[in-house]
Amino acid sequence: MKNTQVILARRPVGVPAASHFEIRETAVADLTDGQLLIRVSHWSVDPAMRGWANDVPNYSPPVALGDPMRSFAVGEVIASRHPDYAEGEVVEGLLGWQTHVITDGSDIGRKVTETDLPRSYALGIMGLNGTTAYFGLLESCAAKAGDTVVVSTAAGAVGSAVGQVAKVIGCRTVGIAGGPEKTRACLETFGYDAAIDYKAEDVAGAISAACPDGVDCYFDNTCGPISDAVMTRLAQGARITICGTAAITEWDPLPVGPRVHRQLLVARARMQGFLIFDYKDRLHEAHAALAGWLRDGKITVREHILDGPEAAPGAIGMLYRGENTGKLIVKVG
Repeated sequence: MKNTQVILARRPVGVPAASHFEIRETAVADLTDGQLLIRVSHWSVDPAMRGWANDVPNYSPPVALGDPMRSFAVGEVIASRHPDYAEGEVVEGLLGWQTHVITDGSDIGRKVTETDLPRSYALGIMGLNGTTAYFGLLESCAAKAGDTVVVSTAAGAVGSAVGQVAKVIGCRTVGIAGGPEKTRACLETFGYDAAIDYKAEDVAGAISAACPDGVDCYFDNTCGPISDAVMTRLAQGARITICGTAAITEWDPLPVGPRVHRQLLVARARMQGFLIFDYKDRLHEAHAALAGWLRDGKITVREHILDGPEAAPGAIGMLYRGENTGKLIVKVG
C-alpha cells in the first residue's frame, strides 16, 4: 500500500506557492499495538497554512522541510490496533496532506458522528471554519441580538459562517467581500442584510451608510485597509475579534498602519485576538449547535473542491488570491 504525500520542500517567505511543495510516495508500514491506519478522503486548505509553512514567530512551530504539509483532514479508519478506534469509523484531525496516516490517535481531533451530513463538512462548517465562527462571534465578540455585526472576507468559509450564525441569534449583518460575485453571494446565499464590495466602493463611506448607529461587532479576517475603515465607525462598547490577517502577505519588516488607539479609546471598545485552539475542550458545543442549524436549513454551505493530490501545491496561493468560491478542499479519496 502506498501513501501519497505533499511535502514542504522549500521554505516560503509569505504565501506558499506550488514551487515550495513536492509530491512523494512512501510505503505504508505495519501497525503496532496502540496504532490505527486512516485512509484520508479530503484535505483542508486554510489561511493559517501560510503561517505554518513560514519560519516566523507563530503560535505553533513551522512545518519541517521534508514533512507532509500540516493540515486538517478527514478519513476512515481501515485498520486498528487501538482500543478507542474501530474500523469503519470516520475521524478528523491534523493529519496532514497525505492519503494514509498511521497514528496513535494524538493528532485526531474527533470522531465524525454526523453521518447524515457530507463528510467534507468536517473540514469546513463542522470543522475549523464553523467552530471558529461560532466561538469567535459568540464568545470573543460576545455578539447578541440587535447588534450590528460587520464581517470581512464575508463570503469565505469562516466569514459566511459568522454572518449566518449572527443572523440565527438576531443580529444585523454587513459583509465585506471582493467583487460582484462574492457580494452577491453574501446577500443571496448567506443572508447578509448588506454587502460592500471593497474593490469597487469607498469602504468607510459604505460602512457608514450600512451601519448608521455604528459597528457593535467586527469580525476581522483581513487586517489592513479594510479594517482601518471599520475602525472609524465603531459604536460605543464595540468588540473586535482578530481572526485573520489575509491582507498582510509579509511580516518582515512588520507593517505599519494607522494607529487605532484613539478609536478604541473613544468608543470604549475591546480588540482581542482569537484562536480556535483555545476552545478545544468545548468544541462539542459548537458541533451540536452547527449540526442542528444545518439540519434545520438555517445555514447554507458552499464548497470549492479540487481533485487529487496534484491540485494541493497551488491551493494555498489560490486561497490568498481569492479564486475559490467556497470552502477550499482537496478530495484525494
